[in-house]
Amino acid sequence: MSDQTHPSLHATQELRAMSRTTVLPAPHGVERIAAAVQAIRERFAEVPGEALILGTGLGDLASRIDVRAVIDYADIPHFPLSTVESHAGRLLCGTLGGRTVVAMQGRFHRYEGYTLQEVTFPVRVLQALGATTLVVSNACGGMHPLWQRGDIMVIADHINLLGDNPLIGPNDDALGPRFPDMSQPYDAALRALAHEVARAQQLTLREGVYVAVAGPNLETRAEYRMLRTLGADVVGMSTVPEVIVARHGGMRVLGLSIITDMCLPDALVEATVDEIIAVANAAQPRLTALVTGVLERL
Repeated sequence: MSDQTHPSLHATQELRAMSRTTVLPAPHGVERIAAAVQAIRERFAEVPGEALILGTGLGDLASRIDVRAVIDYADIPHFPLSTVESHAGRLLCGTLGGRTVVAMQGRFHRYEGYTLQEVTFPVRVLQALGATTLVVSNACGGMHPLWQRGDIMVIADHINLLGDNPLIGPNDDALGPRFPDMSQPYDAALRALAHEVARAQQLTLREGVYVAVAGPNLETRAEYRMLRTLGADVVGMSTVPEVIVARHGGMRVLGLSIITDMCLPDALVEATVDEIIAVANAAQPRLTALVTGVLERL
């Protein structure tokens, strides 16, 4: 049977050829990254060694930064905009602990309606600016029965229950490998350094597993039981996508969580945003001292 009798065969072959060669535009594409980097460098030309992501109620960590440039997210091409209470939505550039840093005062979440590629676009930009280490912080719910509100935990590992992954889609080899290894998402040497600093400051520092869920509602008693059974110590709605992208790009990561409410199924009480932010704010001085101490020893 000849090709002439089946004209659709040619179209099928052409589509197959296109699928092998066409790269679809991505929210984290190199052109968009370059445009954001250029806009930032016009305001801050120094190369940061470390990047910080400041989560819920933790934005005041920025008060310790010797700020040389403040850039609203709205002024950075392709940056999402923060819509969550306590997220200021600006980039702070300067020094902290003797290190040149760039800090995100406010992050993005899947529950805001952003794709995970949009959520993690700033991490691509931070790396392109020169940052090789990412320090990411968050507020979370505690499920470990021996811990309490206000405790700080260094993240040893995570579980992704967001139902999505920021690396889904065409892979740009210039940004990272198709199948990045995630056996050590949180740098062991940085975790050890955090514990060393905590001991020097006589600060209790927990270490455990963070599980990311989509939110925005808090979990049911049954869900907390399930998450604890899976091996999680704390639960939150962020961090994991940013860490995946940071590791995809070869960055070292230090993750820190403030436990703002206790999520014990048999002793569960209703949590409010105001209470969560209040606990996070109260823990800020200890987190600030910890992060500053780590940066000073790098």
